[in-house]
Amino acid sequence: MFAAIARLFVLLACSFALYSLTLSAWGHWVALGIALTVLAIPLGYFYLKLSTLKKYVQADELESLPAASGFLEDLFFRLQRYVKAIKQRIFEVERQHQRFIEAFQASPNGIVMLDSQDQIEWCNAIAERFFGLNFKRDALQRINYLFRNPDFIQYLSARKFEEPLVIEKMGPGSNLSLRIQAFPFADNRRLLLAQDVTDLYKAEAMRRDFVANVSHEMRTPLTVMMGFLETVQTIDLTPAQKAEYLELMMAQGRRMKSLVEDLLTLANLEANSLPVLQDSVNVADSAFPLLRNDAEALSQGAHQIRFDAESTQLLMGNEHELMSAFGNLISNAIRYTPDGGEIMVQWGVNSNGQGVFSVRDTGPGISAEHLPRLTERFYRVDRSRSRDTGGTGLGLAIVKHIASRHQAQLLIESVPGSGSQFTLLFPSERIV
Repeated sequence: MFAAIARLFVLLACSFALYSLTLSAWGHWVALGIALTVLAIPLGYFYLKLSTLKKYVQADELESLPAASGFLEDLFFRLQRYVKAIKQRIFEVERQHQRFIEAFQASPNGIVMLDSQDQIEWCNAIAERFFGLNFKRDALQRINYLFRNPDFIQYLSARKFEEPLVIEKMGPGSNLSLRIQAFPFADNRRLLLAQDVTDLYKAEAMRRDFVANVSHEMRTPLTVMMGFLETVQTIDLTPAQKAEYLELMMAQGRRMKSLVEDLLTLANLEANSLPVLQDSVNVADSAFPLLRNDAEALSQGAHQIRFDAESTQLLMGNEHELMSAFGNLISNAIRYTPDGGEIMVQWGVNSNGQGVFSVRDTGPGISAEHLPRLTERFYRVDRSRSRDTGGTGLGLAIVKHIASRHQAQLLIESVPGSGSQFTLLFPSERIV
């Protein structure tokens, strides 16, 4: 400040000195004109430079401001350096802010930032999908006006955020279960997190159903066996009656054994995520004879069973699992086909190089509404008939898992009254 005042006084002194020197030679008006000219040149220069500065400030282009000379040179240089430093800090802050936004957007959870009045300050795309929001439209709107679930409104109003809230039928298709919890932070704001727990709840429901189904399936043969045992213990029976009861108990014991074996097989398939062993399975020459023996033993001559191998090409996969899948399809066909019916088992390679294993029967067939659920554990179209034939309700679930581990498709075709066909379609990469 002192330097600027000093320069102004020097300029005024120079103007006065010129006026004094030229006054006696050229007169008052000429001397005054020369003095004012000397005073106006630097002031005009300052004005022009300040006008240039104003233009570059308004355009936010101070970094491109032309260099000045004299007193303004240092001023412009310092101003440019200061503006560059501020812009660099702003850029770093914006970049960090953008990284935070991108991280929140990448989160699998819905995130909503609420102010002290429960107004939406920000939310990510997942939260928009979960709650049906649109941030550009709904910013600074109270969330309880936009999402009017009674449980959520009560949870938000009570301000007791220690425990999460679970709300079902959420999302665009109203098919999601969300665990919602609010976390208070600075200035009485809240961070609302919404986690999709649909799969967790489905798994829990499946677990409950599975335990209930297993308990029910085991209870029936146990009840029968205990009834027969009580009869044998309390009533004098003839040897023939005892033999009959023991045979019935043995049948129930075999049924429980089959159920336990299928459960163990299914559990092993679900727990083992490793790729299947790459055995070379000769379906036509090795698998078919074994499958035929098992099928004839199960049928006891009550059905016409034919095996047709159209190809001798090998199938790559786990031999034990493949035999289990093939055997389950054949045994299901035998159990559900009335005596005198026909069962056709075929193996071949289609025009696309895919392996095709199919089992066709002349049983009662299956209605279309049951087909999507046939591979569910313990799902039966006719429960009473399934128990009579000794089925466990797990065969097709096992087949589905084995097919998945071999990148195969399980195709089911059935017409009520005209029989059913179950086909395993293996990719061409597995055909040797």
